[in-house]
Amino acid sequence: MINVLIVDDSAFMRNTLSSMISSDPGLRVIGTARDGIEAVEKVSSLKPDVVTLDIEMPRMDGIEALKHIMENPVPVLMVSSLTTEGAKATLDALDIGAVDFIPKNLADLSVNIVKIREILVEKIKGIGRKRPFRRIIKLTHKPLHMPKASQYASKRRISIVAIGSSTGGPRALQNIITQFPEDFPVPILIAQHMPPAFTGPFAERLNQLSNIKVKEAEDGEPLKKGTVFIAPGGGHMKVRRKGMAETCIAISKDSGEYIYRPSVDVLMLSIVESFSAYVLGIILTGLGNDGEKGMGAIKDKGGKTIAESEETCVVYGMPKAVVNAGIADKIVPLDEIAGEIINSV
Repeated sequence: MINVLIVDDSAFMRNTLSSMISSDPGLRVIGTARDGIEAVEKVSSLKPDVVTLDIEMPRMDGIEALKHIMENPVPVLMVSSLTTEGAKATLDALDIGAVDFIPKNLADLSVNIVKIREILVEKIKGIGRKRPFRRIIKLTHKPLHMPKASQYASKRRISIVAIGSSTGGPRALQNIITQFPEDFPVPILIAQHMPPAFTGPFAERLNQLSNIKVKEAEDGEPLKKGTVFIAPGGGHMKVRRKGMAETCIAISKDSGEYIYRPSVDVLMLSIVESFSAYVLGIILTGLGNDGEKGMGAIKDKGGKTIAESEETCVVYGMPKAVVNAGIADKIVPLDEIAGEIINSV
């Protein structure tokens, strides 16, 4: 049984979240709080396994409450408005130690209420099962870990890097991207499960922290070496060839058979079509199995594949699917992935 504390100043949200969470027999709501001060007190007294934490509240907001909660860390899901300002506050919360976020604007989502409940329950179970919870400490600049020798089935040099991530991904991506040099020789494309208002601020934040250029991808723009392209939330990012020499990005709003937009599978499958064996695919922390098909296609074509190891994943879901399918050339802890990428290009 995973015990959950719900923190929100809205009685409607407290009741809605309580109803969704309690509908699963493996979850139990052990309390609610109306502001940050109550939240800190109830985290101490009730000792929940997971906290859902609103950002905008009276007396003490969610960001200040989170700082107190992280003194004795508990997994926290932020309840965020799907706005640019909400995105910036949520990214701050992820920096402080929150694991992930859920949308406060439930009615604005493009999926139905049943799917919202499924995603909420899946996230709580995913982060609540990993005990004891270890806060992801603030990133510091440390020596880059470079692998001594290649152990991949393929010995080809790489022309493009594709990365997929979900829960815990923003912190993992920050760890990796900030270690790349300005003259990185190939383009990097990333599908991180995020809503539309979040991917732009996330790309901007990474760009400010990194030597390499990071941007939210735009439909029709050409791929450039030394640039990280973040797939926009709410759509799928693909790669398309324009003649023999030029390759560009295509953004599609069609959901198709895929639950998540952007989808890791959609991105990786399109890259394989254009670059064949000269692809490095990386799957990071996240729920579910998005990326398994794409990583399998990269492997089948003779490209290289890396899965983040369980020890550093916030949620060992997406990498586990790849590892269990026998697709991963290497299973690597987060701190070593940047070095593996640099060594492959």
